[in-house]
This record gives sequence, C-alpha cells and structure tokens, in this order.
Amino acid sequence: MRLRHIEVFHAIMQVGTISGAAQVLHISQPAVTKVLQHCELQLGMPLFERVRGKLYPKPEAHRLFIETEKLHRDLQGIRRLAASLKSRTVETIRLVATPTVAVSVLPPAMTRWRRDFPVTRCELATHHTSEIVNMLRLGEADLALSLQDPRHPGIVAEPLAQGVMTVIAPTGTWRADELAAPLSAAGLQGELIGYADNDPLGELVVAACEAQDVHPVFRTVVQTYQIARSLVEAGAGMAVVDPFTAASALLERVQRRPLAPSIPIQLYLLTAGHAPLSHGARLLADAVGTAARACLDE
Repeated sequence: MRLRHIEVFHAIMQVGTISGAAQVLHISQPAVTKVLQHCELQLGMPLFERVRGKLYPKPEAHRLFIETEKLHRDLQGIRRLAASLKSRTVETIRLVATPTVAVSVLPPAMTRWRRDFPVTRCELATHHTSEIVNMLRLGEADLALSLQDPRHPGIVAEPLAQGVMTVIAPTGTWRADELAAPLSAAGLQGELIGYADNDPLGELVVAACEAQDVHPVFRTVVQTYQIARSLVEAGAGMAVVDPFTAASALLERVQRRPLAPSIPIQLYLLTAGHAPLSHGARLLADAVGTAARACLDE
C-alpha cells in the first residue's frame, strides 16, 4: 500500500462513506473512489462490501486498519511538524512522567522553566515506566521522569533527586515529639493502604516489613500513590509512599515519618541514548531536579 492508499483507506474506515472521506481529505468523490480501487487492485482483494451505495468493511479491512493506525498518526505528526517549521514556530518538547512525579514535582518545575521559555510548546503526558521506555525508544517522547531505573540498554537514567520511603498518617496519629523519629514496620498499625502486587515500590515496602517479621494485611489496595495520599488525607488509614508524594500531602491533614530501615528512592531523568536533549529540554530537566530537591527540603 502506498501512503495515499493508507490515507484514503483510513478516512473511509473512520467516516464510513466515500463522500465523507472526500470531505475529510478535501478532494473529490471520484478521486477517493479511484484511489480505493487502485489500492484494492494492488492488494489483490476487496476491502469493502458495497451494498446500496454503502461501504461495509470486510474482516481484512479491520485488521489492516489496526496495523495502519500508528502510521496514520505518524503522518499527522509529520504534517504538524512541517506546518510548525513553515511558520517558524519554536520547538516542541515532549515530556512524559509517571503519575506521581507529574502531580508532585512537575507543576513547580514548569512554573520555574516557563520564566525563561514563555513561548516554547511543551506536551506533557503520564504513563507507567514500561510504557515510557517504549515511547523514548520509538521517538514519541524527548525526555521522561520516573522513580525507577528501567535498566534498559537503550535508555540513559540520570538521578535528579533522592529521598526515602515515608509513612503518612492522618493528623493526630503520632505525638509531636515522635515525628522526627523513623517508624519501624511494627509501627504500621490500623488500616494500612496497600498497592497492586506488581507495584515496584509496594514490593519494597512488603519486603522491608517481612524482613522485620511483620506481615501487613491490606484491605484497601490502590494503583497510584496519589490515591493513597488522598485516602490518608481523608482519614481512611495510613500508607507508605514515595518521598515526593509525602511532601505534597496537606500538612494540616497528614503527619509524616520516614520508614525504618531507610528505603532510598531516586527520581530519574530518562532519555533515549541516541537522542541528545535540546537546550530547552535540558533546562526543563534541570528545573525538575531543582523543584524535586526543594520539595524534599520542605
């Protein structure tokens, strides 16, 4: 299939008619029909059933649509880039982060960075680390932030800030003179909020507890540290969270104590080894590091 074939085929699959595809592509209906016929001729098979002037995709068309979807998105991205270059628009920086970092560290970092880059376009997205690795390898993101080093041969992991896993509990759980002292696993009492079995930080917490012969029971299990923090803020129990989530909790509703023994947690800047950062992206990463360290000092 040629690129024009894919473009026309994708438009027909989306709108369902020749006339609709012609409107989407801003070409005539005969031109759409001609391209589709040529596409089917090259493929050696029909892609649509034609019944009373309507097109009904055959199973082969559905399978083909799935495979061509990514290429179609790439073509749209190329068009946007070409339009941007034509109008001399400044660069676009694509940053992806895990949800925890996006909520706790990115807002102050973006505020700081925007002072020097007021017009640069920045696209922000959140994904889990495994998806982030794929996005960097495929060139779908320029830089990423995660609390994990994926240890992938094509990914460079640069430490930006380090803290420790922290226990958070509703205000009034501990006396004021206890707050500076680390809390052992034995001190994790009452309703303890846990994480999914495959959560890497959750696994560290469970391992630390079991090493102290403590076997926590989680009746409430969440997928993100932000949900755990919100539950604690609402008085629903205590949780062990990363230092950035703990630092962003509402101090009037939450108390914090480091977990003992200490579990170090790093914030990593992830980049593709073959793609050096632009000047603006590098300064954005520096702003993230500054904001993360300031967050931990509060």
